[in-house]
Amino acid sequence: MTGNTNQTRKKRVDTRTIVTIAILAGIASILFLLEIPVVLFYKLDFSNLPVLLGTFAMGPAAGTVILAVKSLLGMLHTTSLYVGELADFLMGFAMLLPAGLIYRAHKNRRGAILGMVTGSVCATVAGVLTNVFLLIPFYGAVYHMPVEQILAMGQTIVPGLDTVWKFVLAITAPFNVLKWTAISVVGGLMYKPLSPLLHGRRRMAVEKDGKLSL
Repeated sequence: MTGNTNQTRKKRVDTRTIVTIAILAGIASILFLLEIPVVLFYKLDFSNLPVLLGTFAMGPAAGTVILAVKSLLGMLHTTSLYVGELADFLMGFAMLLPAGLIYRAHKNRRGAILGMVTGSVCATVAGVLTNVFLLIPFYGAVYHMPVEQILAMGQTIVPGLDTVWKFVLAITAPFNVLKWTAISVVGGLMYKPLSPLLHGRRRMAVEKDGKLSL
């Protein structure tokens, strides 16, 4: 009886996890379509917010699945020949992996903050690299936009941007810092109230010895 009970309980947990992943991936896909123009051609979206919440609740593997599903669904309405979705996946993965691993090792508020800060830094670095080696060359080739034209756009905001590296360090990097900081702040505020739903049980988080019981 005990074995059957444990097996049934495990199946319920697995089913609940799959359903939660599917719901979060669906929400992420919708948020992927809602973009807020910030500077030049850079737009802010919160599609990686469900990815972060799922990563904290179920681990980096689940977060990766949510991110991958979001990227695959994004390809259905792509305007960048899948390059934009690839770049978004790389940046999202650079965020969720360190954030998820650090939080899994230290499941407390400090661990969550450290994970999000580290993840934001990694995602910002990934954003700089993907822009230099992937996005800017792609848009330049496909849309016949010379690098000089892109730099000229940047010079309207920050004079003296005469190289791609200066452009991404002066404009792309700050934009990514803003984006991932916003996602981290909102995610940090939302995770605790949503934790019972994400874990599939009606148990509120409580603090004991500086740790969160989630």
